Amino acid sequence: MDAKGQAVKPTNVLLIHVDQHRFDCVGVNGHPAAHTPNLDRLAAEGVNFTHAFCPIAVCTPARTALMTGGYATQHGCLVNHGAEGYRPARADLPTFSQALKKVGYTLGYVGKWGIGLEASPAALGFDDYIPSSAYQPWRAAQGLPPPPRTNGWFGEPDTGVTPEQSAPGWGADQVIDLLTRYADAGAPFFLRWDPEEPHLPSRPPAPFAALVKPEHVPPWPSFPDPLVGKPTIQRQQRRSWGIDGWTWERWAPVVAYYLGVVALIDHQVGRILTALERLGLTEQTLVIYTSDHGDLCGGHGMIDKHYVMYDDVMRVPLILRWPSRLRAGHRADAFVTAALDLATTFCTVAGVEAPATFQGYDLIALANDGEAPRDKVFGSYHGAQFGAYSQRMVRTREWKYIWNPTAEDELYHLTVDPGELRNCATNPGCADTLHALRQDLVGWMEETKDPLLNEWTRRQLLDGHKI
Repeated sequence: MDAKGQAVKPTNVLLIHVDQHRFDCVGVNGHPAAHTPNLDRLAAEGVNFTHAFCPIAVCTPARTALMTGGYATQHGCLVNHGAEGYRPARADLPTFSQALKKVGYTLGYVGKWGIGLEASPAALGFDDYIPSSAYQPWRAAQGLPPPPRTNGWFGEPDTGVTPEQSAPGWGADQVIDLLTRYADAGAPFFLRWDPEEPHLPSRPPAPFAALVKPEHVPPWPSFPDPLVGKPTIQRQQRRSWGIDGWTWERWAPVVAYYLGVVALIDHQVGRILTALERLGLTEQTLVIYTSDHGDLCGGHGMIDKHYVMYDDVMRVPLILRWPSRLRAGHRADAFVTAALDLATTFCTVAGVEAPATFQGYDLIALANDGEAPRDKVFGSYHGAQFGAYSQRMVRTREWKYIWNPTAEDELYHLTVDPGELRNCATNPGCADTLHALRQDLVGWMEETKDPLLNEWTRRQLLDGHKI
């Protein structure tokens, strides 16, 4: 009941969970060439979390973390589907969707699944599931040509469709149709949209293909990077992709297409927000925009997200809007592990206790300036693209330490080197900091029962035996 004794409607949740969107590629987050008026509006009407991070920058493990509320080393799905060493997540772990289903929510899912659970969407509580794989048959049925692929992974215009005929446009149509049906039904709902974009290759239709001029795209703070004193695998990543030695003139068109797809998604977000208003759902719906992880997209002279734990791939946008419950225009700088904290938050908003296995915190409390529970964030990586390669990370506001068991460790002084260009791990003046961060990392690995922690790896981290 509210203060007047009237029944309070349960809160709806709309999660827009995109694929591989960098934190800095939102206008409100500072990129001068990002065209995101609807995301900027969402932030102006809600809360923008400026220090949100993913627990792992790989699609399937990250998406599984969101469902199960735990780190990859806890849920057990460490790499993408089809990669060497893939195994599904633990079947005994509860999910937030099952918790919401038990208290009467209608659940819908549109887009990329990519979750390392063998259970079906229905078994996980979803009443409606429209996979992204349904788009290409729909496109062909409209007599539209298939998406172009003449430039590999590096992007090009999709001249065969309009914005509304593109994959994000089609996905937004499905979301709006479900919103309309759920509004008529009257039950509380949880609806998530997982477009496969802006994951490369970036193929924006007109007018978004020409929206961002390459000459207007400045280099990332992490470009150029000579990779001196860094793991050899990073240089190998460049060579494996055939991008070794690329200048910014080569990268700028790639980034321009990427930003064009970001703008296309933003346009579809605007359509969805308009539909919420038309259906009278705005006031009672928590809207969230975030991504599973980021993208190098030329940062450090690399592409995609593998074999590194730079902020380019670990930091994600996270915007929440909940009218009358969250302060409009607030920037929250608390450390957030987005996937884990969202899983807990969904339960809190639905009025159900989060499962004991969940590792996250309630973002609503943080958004309203509750006490920040973290002074550091942790992450992991397990390799797969060009061979197995494990990493663990601890990041504070000032420092980032990356443990590479089979390569050089990395230590970055973020306050003076935000681009993470200078590896300080072998600097004698940083020895005390390095030791303290290694202790923090071991503590987290113990807490999460990380299988990589054993008597031999402890010698590296605690006994000074790391080369």
